[in-house]
Order: sequence, then structure tokens, then C-alpha cells
Amino acid sequence: MSETLTALSSAAAIASAVREGRVRAVAITRAVLDSLAARDKLVNAVNTVLADRALKTAAAVDAAVARGDDPGPLAGVPIGLKALFDIAGLPTTAGAAMRIDAAPASRDAALLQRLTAAGAVPVAVLNMDEYAYGFVTVNAHFGTTRNPRDTARLAGGSSGGSAAAVAAGMLPLAWGSDTNGSIRVPASLCGVWGFRPAHGGVPEEGSFPFVPMLDTLGPFTNTLEDLRLAMEVAQGQPIAPMKARRVARLGGWFVDHAIADVDKAFAGIEALLGVLPMAELPQVEAARAAAFLITAHDGGRLHRAELAKRPLAFDPETRDRLLAGNLVPTPLRDRAAQFGDWFRKQALTLLQRYEVLIAPATPDVAPLIADPVIHTGFGPAPARANLGMLAQPISLAGLPVLSAPLKRSGQLPLGLQLIGAPGREGLLFDLAARLEMAGVLGVQAAWT
Repeated sequence: MSETLTALSSAAAIASAVREGRVRAVAITRAVLDSLAARDKLVNAVNTVLADRALKTAAAVDAAVARGDDPGPLAGVPIGLKALFDIAGLPTTAGAAMRIDAAPASRDAALLQRLTAAGAVPVAVLNMDEYAYGFVTVNAHFGTTRNPRDTARLAGGSSGGSAAAVAAGMLPLAWGSDTNGSIRVPASLCGVWGFRPAHGGVPEEGSFPFVPMLDTLGPFTNTLEDLRLAMEVAQGQPIAPMKARRVARLGGWFVDHAIADVDKAFAGIEALLGVLPMAELPQVEAARAAAFLITAHDGGRLHRAELAKRPLAFDPETRDRLLAGNLVPTPLRDRAAQFGDWFRKQALTLLQRYEVLIAPATPDVAPLIADPVIHTGFGPAPARANLGMLAQPISLAGLPVLSAPLKRSGQLPLGLQLIGAPGREGLLFDLAARLEMAGVLGVQAAWT
């Protein structure tokens, strides 16, 4: 990476420098393209590099600056996009080899339009589990994305390419999706910031669906400032400043299935905030099961025609899960959705008593690619099915979640979920900022 880009490693710093004419967006873009070519060989986060589009977009940003126009709050910021975003002129693969020859998208996804209107420069399409069905980013066609903190380990998924590209220092900002934890899991394992918006909080038109009832789109960054900036652009409005005073730790399921290192983190939190009350969400295990049922049913039905027509074109791991999902009776799925409505009400009631709920994002650190097993309260468990066990219940409630990396110098990353009520995201950013200042949260030294 060039000296210029190293000095401007955050999205906010890049945008400021470009808007003030201190650096050209084209220079930043060229440096990022060089970085992708050099660094991605070990990580495999990138499926497609958008070199021509990126340089043209960057040149347009520079032209706007030269005219005296403001290109926007993301001026010249290179971004990557999970492979399920529509990008005009390209097929939207959603990580599926069977879609490589699909008709190209006629226009950019709604969120991408919003980002480029703010001056962002799309430079890469990023790897994912096929059709977003997984927590590991192990893809039969596009390969496995490796964790930049330890390339023998998984990056998590299904937005693993997005998290890994940011953790590796290749991009300051990348976008993924989160259905059952697909932002929070890789953010935790790769040690970066991530945000799952409240359901419906960010425009989803032009993104390949998985489970529309649960799908959301959100960012990964290396700084909390960048995370806030990205979310404000995505939501089309500022996040109101708020002060979080009533904070609780989620108990039960969220304590039983987390490694001991999480307790050490809460000791640091309580040194700042005082002893936290332990809050309980009712029937969390049932909420996870409901999320599983809805995901299996809706995902299976979405791909039912293609499964019947060309089953062997699917990634075998994805195909088997989608086939099983088609066996879930619709009345059972509907009961799960009704339970989800009840569970959301319980969560919102708890958030009237407490403003922010804190829970681990994953039960364990990143597992080895060669031995994809994690430790849970049940004992060793397959990573693909269980990395999201602490994230899935929160997805069912449709709540906004800030995924925050614990400050763990010299150790494998681990993240927390800061959970709030829709419309009160400012509380999450306030608490995250205070915990970062106290040394509890933060991204560890960049991968080299």
C-alpha cells in the first residue's frame, strides 16, 4: 500500500483529504487497486476487481473538486461490495457459480446508488457463502476466504470477503448483508467494526435476497467514526447523538455459550460503567430455532425452481440445506414467524427498561479451516451451523446491532453485540465510543 494511502487509512480521512484537494481520488484508487493485487493472494476476499469503473468514478470525483463542487461525505473512498449487490453491467452472482452467466444488472442497487452519490468509489466485488447461506465463506467455486489475523482460520460469513478485506487493510469500507449474523459473525472473527441495521433501515432494492423477513445490509470498517459515517450515508440522515445510561448484559443463553474471555471483557466494561445487571430475553433457544425454520423454509422456496431444474449446479453444501428447507411445512414456518412477532415485543419491552443490551457476537474465536469446530456450552460443535448461535435470536427481533471488536492485542479477535431499539442507534455509538476510549474496544494492529 502506498505511503499516501497508509496515512489516509480511514474513510473519513480519505474523504476529508479529497474534498479539500490535498489528494486526488484517482491516486487513492490506484493505490487500493495495487493493494488488492498484492494482498488478496493470501486472503481471497475478492471475486472481481472493478478497475475501469473505479478509475472513471474517481476521476469524476476529482473533476467535481476541481469545479469547486462538494462530491459528498464519502468523496473518493474506495468501497467493496458483497457479491449479492447489483452492479450495473455485471451479473449478480450472490456467490453462485451458476449465476456467472446471468444477465447483467441494468442498474446499481439502491444502496450503491446512495453511496456513489455521496462520492464513494466501488472497487471490488467480495466473496461470500453461496446465496448467503452459511457462516464461514467457504465457497465451492470462488474458494475459501481466509482470516487476515491468522490465514489458517476462517473469516466467518456469509459476508466474510467484506470483513476480511477491511481487516487486511485492503479497503477502508466494505458492505455486506446480515440475515442471521452474517455481518456480526465475520466482524467478530476478523476483529473489525460492523453494523446490522434495524430491519428495513437501509434500502435493500437491488440486492439478491435470501430471507426477506430477516435480510439487512450493513458496513464493515476499521474505525468507529467510519462506521457512523457509513451508516449515516446509508440511512440518508444523521444518527442523533444520545447518551446511554441504562446498560445491561444479556444472560442465560448468551452467557452459557461464550468462552471465558468474554467474562474478562465484561470486567473491563464494568470498570467503566459499574456492575451491570443481568437481563434475560425469554425463550432465546426457541427464537434461534424459529430463525432456523424461517431461514430454511424461505431460502428453500426461493430456489425451489432451480433446485428442480439443475440441482448439480449448486454448491453441494448449499444445495443440501436448501433441499432440506423445502421439506419444512409452511404452517410450521408461519408458527415460527408468529413466535418471532412475540419475541420482538419481548425484546422491545426489555429495551424500555434498558437502553443497550450487550452480548458476545460469537461463541468462540475463529476456527481453523482444516478443523472447523468451535466450543460452545454444548461442547465442541460444527462451525458452519453454530457460529451464528448468539446472533440469530437478535435477528429474529429485527433490532439494530453494533458489532464491536474487543481490544485483544496479540490474541485472536472476538466481538460484542451492542443491541438497541430501532431509532435509537445513537445510544449504541455513544456506548461504543466510551468503551473504546476506556481501552475495552478497538481494532488491533493492521495485518501485514
